[in-house]
Amino acid sequence: MDKRVEDFLGYLTTEKGASEHTTKNYAIDLREFMKFLGEKSLQELTYLDIRSFLAFLKTREYRKSSIARKLACLRSFFKYLARENILTQNPAAGIATPKKEKRLPEFLNLDEITRLLEAPSKANWEEKRDKAILEILYSSGLRVSELVGLNHDDCDLFSALLRVRGKGKKERIVPVGQIALNCLKSYLDQKPPKESQPAIKKPLFVSRLGGRLTDRSIRRMILKYVKRTGLGKEISPHTLRHSFATHMLDRGADLRSVQELLGHANLSTTQIYTHVTTQRLKDAYLAAHPRA
Repeated sequence: MDKRVEDFLGYLTTEKGASEHTTKNYAIDLREFMKFLGEKSLQELTYLDIRSFLAFLKTREYRKSSIARKLACLRSFFKYLARENILTQNPAAGIATPKKEKRLPEFLNLDEITRLLEAPSKANWEEKRDKAILEILYSSGLRVSELVGLNHDDCDLFSALLRVRGKGKKERIVPVGQIALNCLKSYLDQKPPKESQPAIKKPLFVSRLGGRLTDRSIRRMILKYVKRTGLGKEISPHTLRHSFATHMLDRGADLRSVQELLGHANLSTTQIYTHVTTQRLKDAYLAAHPRA
């Protein structure tokens, strides 16, 4: 059965163009499902086995969004097996996706985002790099996977534009604000302590040893500056993306433009930010209006 999983993961990468992040999550999901099944073979599976797995996840207090992702993974896996004639049908096809919780995205207000962006001292190469990373995450609303995937040739300093590879390897062009651009130039003016060997796709943001930074290293870096500023909040790279979208809409940007900047395939995904801005207006109204 492990061979089927490996073949499917290879199919995701080579034929579907799935990101490394997606492939890694699907691998975790499928191995968790296989462990749940025990000795049962793929040919013996029915929709009842999948429903039992979902019920098991619920007892383990998984979020609905996580359960929905695991179900999507199983649907895709069994669809692949049916296409390869390993299974005669997809046992996950008729199972309804759990309704996701409507959680508003966490974001920072202007004072908080300013404190975080100014936390690096720029006294050395590493803090100049960190400053540029924080500024670009907020300036352009990038996902952390998009940021670490940037190469030197994706950056047009003259036009202040970045070429970004988003989900499904879809490319988009995003602008870079002047402050972020200045920080990027300052970082690029200094070489890292150790440069890696010349590469065709030279990474834009590198470690002290010259290798490409990882998602995890960016998260650790942000945690360091959150502690330094004493913000007392749980802040991830995605918090800066949420803050970017919320502040853009607060200042009159139209929803379609924000959708394009974020690289959302569907407008409905971007519309969650209108709930954030509407709620803020409502809170201000209730706090200030004498007959509210």
